[in-house]
Amino acid sequence: MSYPDVTALVTGGASGIGAATAARLRAAGLRVVTADLAPGADEKLDVIDPASVDALRDAIGPVGILVNSAGVVGPSRPLIDLDLDEWQATFRVNVDGTFLLCRAFAPGMVAAGWGRIVNLASIAAKDGNPTQSAYSASKAAVIGLTKSLGKELATTGVLVNAVAPAAVETPMNADTDPAILARSQSLTPMGRFGRAEEVAELVAWLCSPAVSFSTGAVYDISGGRATY
Repeated sequence: MSYPDVTALVTGGASGIGAATAARLRAAGLRVVTADLAPGADEKLDVIDPASVDALRDAIGPVGILVNSAGVVGPSRPLIDLDLDEWQATFRVNVDGTFLLCRAFAPGMVAAGWGRIVNLASIAAKDGNPTQSAYSASKAAVIGLTKSLGKELATTGVLVNAVAPAAVETPMNADTDPAILARSQSLTPMGRFGRAEEVAELVAWLCSPAVSFSTGAVYDISGGRATY
């Protein structure tokens, strides 16, 4: 499977699913730029800052592939115990960040007549994880954004899809409540967590020319947990 001669941008690319995706796309011969606030990324990027996003676009130029992997788990407490600031902080990264990156880079893809956008959602967006209302709701918003943008760009050559993993062994989950992770594993027929490189394979496929008649779709990768 060969990719066109384009640049791929992966946010949240310093670790976890983002880093695994960047490695997979580089192995396919693509020029990949990783962007993150954490050390180790090619470019420093605050996804919730419009000026930072626009500066990155101006610095690296058009991209043909955008993977929005930057995200946070947010608070793990009952909804009635959440502060509005915590709720909004989760949405700023998971939803606003995805919006800003799509808004910045989709026009260049449309102008080129080809592009692939893959947004990282979560199985929590469909199931709703108890004590993770901010995370679940924000990832549901990512799915809604994906479906809408996929329809908007359906005739442009730019495909927009989402990936919805169950719990994956990543640094982002290092501070997640163990009870939440245990619940996720108990709901997974395969009886284990996913691996970042497994998600990266699905993302890489969605970024490729092999996918040509799917947009605004959500692809589960959940070890059998999702059956709808």
